[in-house]
Amino acid sequence: MTCGRTFAGTTVLFGAVALGHAALTWPLQATLALFVGGALLAFIGEAIVVALDLLEHHVGPNVLGVPLYVLAGWTAVIYVALRIALLVASGLAAVLLAAAIATGYDVLTDNRGVENGLWTYTDDVPGPRHVAVPWWNYAGWFVISAVTGSLVVAFL
Repeated sequence: MTCGRTFAGTTVLFGAVALGHAALTWPLQATLALFVGGALLAFIGEAIVVALDLLEHHVGPNVLGVPLYVLAGWTAVIYVALRIALLVASGLAAVLLAAAIATGYDVLTDNRGVENGLWTYTDDVPGPRHVAVPWWNYAGWFVISAVTGSLVVAFL
């Protein structure tokens, strides 16, 4: 699974660059809120979905079925989305815009992970899908991104 290792490695690199940029440009509390608090929220969300047998990841290493590289990807995407949103808005408007940007990114990319065999949605939850990705995945992205953004904006 060379594709999986490459994807995981570039995702971790993306997360490290985002963390480094945040550490240089944001207060420590905001950086920790995103890269610790946001990673914890993402982990809990992914672990719940995996435990409910709605999603299966195929690239490790995993903890409770959640690949560790995913946490770097989540936080990096939310970081970039929040930085963009803060260019044009503040407070709640920036949080909601960042959540929409992060979710939009997932709409464009999540199906590629399915196509490349990195993860599989194993659910039978009724409702619309975009390619092979169920609606609840995007709802989760929006909620976790918004909650994470709220944590961060409180410290900026």
